Amino acid sequence: MKAKKSTNKIKITTENKCSFCTGSICCTYVTHHLDAPKSKSDFQQLLWQVSHENISIYKDDDGWTLLISGNCQHLQVNGDCGIYETRPEICREHTNDYCEYDAPSEDGFDLYFRNYEELLAYCRKRYKKWDEQFK
Repeated sequence: MKAKKSTNKIKITTENKCSFCTGSICCTYVTHHLDAPKSKSDFQQLLWQVSHENISIYKDDDGWTLLISGNCQHLQVNGDCGIYETRPEICREHTNDYCEYDAPSEDGFDLYFRNYEELLAYCRKRYKKWDEQFK
């Protein structure tokens, strides 16, 4: 990774990058891989899920993913982890080689549905007779 340079001439590296991330972005959401939707019924399920607060759905190179927004309960006001020494393995394995500090996650999404209306518009475009099933 080519390190960025901040305005105060400090070289940003993977070792110090987290200390420059003011939002602790990687600790403000949870993702869950989804099976690729293949039918109207599958999309109905996704519509139900994205109808809930703090839920969005995206598709990227890894497939379909449920995105649940919400801060980790151990995230401290200063952005540090309150249980750093005993944090879960998934947190220990997280890499910041290229992360939200470098670019917003959304930049890598092929499809992104932040709410019911956005996903419904996609369903109507994908299935020309989408609304006929409800008559």
